[in-house]
Amino acid sequence: MQGKLGLVKRNGENLLRLINQILDLAKLESKTLKINYIQGDVLTFLKYIAESLHSLANAQNLMLRVESNRIAIVMDYDPERLLQIVHNLLSNAIKFTPSGGKVEMRADVKDNWLHLSVSDSGVGIPADELPFLFERFFQAKNQEHSKAGGTGIGLSLTHELVKALGGKISVESTVGTGTTFLVKLPITNKSVFVEAGANMNLEGWTPSSARVQKPMPLATLPGDANLPQILLVEDNPDVVEYLAACLQGAGDREGRPYQLDFAYNGRAGIEKALETIPDLIVSDVMMPEKDGFEVVEALKNDERTSHIPIILLTAKADVESRLKGLRRGADAYLSKPFHQEELMVTVENLLEMRRKLQERFRISDFGFRKPEAGATEIPNPQSEIEDVFLQKFRSVVEANLSDTDFEMPLLERALAMSRSQIFRKVKALTGKSPSLFIRSIRLHHGRHLPQTTTLNVSEIAYQVGYSALNNFSDAFMEEFGERPTAVRGDTSAGLIEQLPK
Repeated sequence: MQGKLGLVKRNGENLLRLINQILDLAKLESKTLKINYIQGDVLTFLKYIAESLHSLANAQNLMLRVESNRIAIVMDYDPERLLQIVHNLLSNAIKFTPSGGKVEMRADVKDNWLHLSVSDSGVGIPADELPFLFERFFQAKNQEHSKAGGTGIGLSLTHELVKALGGKISVESTVGTGTTFLVKLPITNKSVFVEAGANMNLEGWTPSSARVQKPMPLATLPGDANLPQILLVEDNPDVVEYLAACLQGAGDREGRPYQLDFAYNGRAGIEKALETIPDLIVSDVMMPEKDGFEVVEALKNDERTSHIPIILLTAKADVESRLKGLRRGADAYLSKPFHQEELMVTVENLLEMRRKLQERFRISDFGFRKPEAGATEIPNPQSEIEDVFLQKFRSVVEANLSDTDFEMPLLERALAMSRSQIFRKVKALTGKSPSLFIRSIRLHHGRHLPQTTTLNVSEIAYQVGYSALNNFSDAFMEEFGERPTAVRGDTSAGLIEQLPK
């Protein structure tokens, strides 16, 4: 309950901050926004703002520092409006700078102007988008690289506030190198002097407003490999918390609880999926490193993960975005905000479809199940991809059918997959472990040989990799409900009947 209340509180604060920004823009347009100047050391105040964001920068593994060619800069400024300007620029820089990067704010005095710059080593902004950057609701195409979503209001408000203070703002950027915002404010000394520290308690804002990202939930893996495993790929901690709250304690139609694992950007999601081969993936679309569309494309075109159902979550509910995701192979598309029950039903349905796919790939007497006479199957590109994998698996086993020492290392090398990847993939497609699936291939060949050859049961057992005849007979009985001798009235029946049971 405490976690849910915290989630409500944080989102309420975000909503309030957004509303206040919209109201400030409206006041600026109507020229009713009040500017309340004080005189003081603006450098101390700038360092205070940056200090409030150090925790957020540290959480993102970024270096944040403040530089100046002065010990102090005494001038007239409005603490509340300067705070809005600097906070917007710094938080944007942190949002678009990858882990290991740096953000620097520099304050210098040149020709009686305060030159305030905020530079980052982030993803950069394309040159053709720079002229529109300060337009209201404009969002650059590099949003997928950000660590959080935006509204397109912050920079527009910053631009208008700088103008209201009699200053200018400009931006320079190089894609892949970083971005620098430069703010120039006139230096005057006409207002009442206020000692440093007296302007640090602004109404409605404290350093905590620069919210540090909450620690992400810990994975519930490893656990029972027979339980459905879901990978959540999402960079927003609040959304992760909500998804985890929806899925933890729930289960599939057989009552099995979900086990959750987490990745916090698209690249990490791809790596985690290849490592663990989950039963289902829930991924956001707009994420840093790689977006959700790239996650889908990478995993659906990789033999190791092509079978995994993927649900895309996004605030972009337009038809074009939905089609883009579906064309790349997404199995479902949910628009934010989504209802908990909508998510749960979608997850259950996709896992049920996975169970039906297992029926599709059950082994029959001649290999894989084929349509009944007169029946037609609708071509399914996804099934065809999995057919290729299972045929490859089967061909490796058949090439070593009589080898009693055939083990997993040979299969791993032949399929270029790790043991855990083979296990999760085969289990997802057939409902059987690789060892049981190999046994089924051997036994189906053992059942087919009496009908097509003159080999006796003893020879058949050795032919399909069994050195102990009683083991072959017992496995055959378990698989088909009858002894090998019942398949054909073989003259070697006595050999089996005399074996210890």
